[in-house]
Amino acid sequence: MSTLTIRFPDNTTDRLKSLARSRGLSVNKLMEEMSAQALAAWDTENRFRSLAAQGDVQQALAILDRLDGIAKSTNH
Repeated sequence: MSTLTIRFPDNTTDRLKSLARSRGLSVNKLMEEMSAQALAAWDTENRFRSLAAQGDVQQALAILDRLDGIAKSTNH
């Protein structure tokens, strides 16, 4: 496990402490949870970009056209 020192403005620190307290967490645990969420979002974005780079543009456009047609037919 590593230790990381982060400098925040006093107001931000106070607000983070309040948020942690309202969730029944320590500030450390709050930061750990927030970091995990940020990393999961980043991993998802990177995975999406990787898959998109391998995708077939014409096939993707055809799928979108089909979906558009379905949406129009159900929404008269």
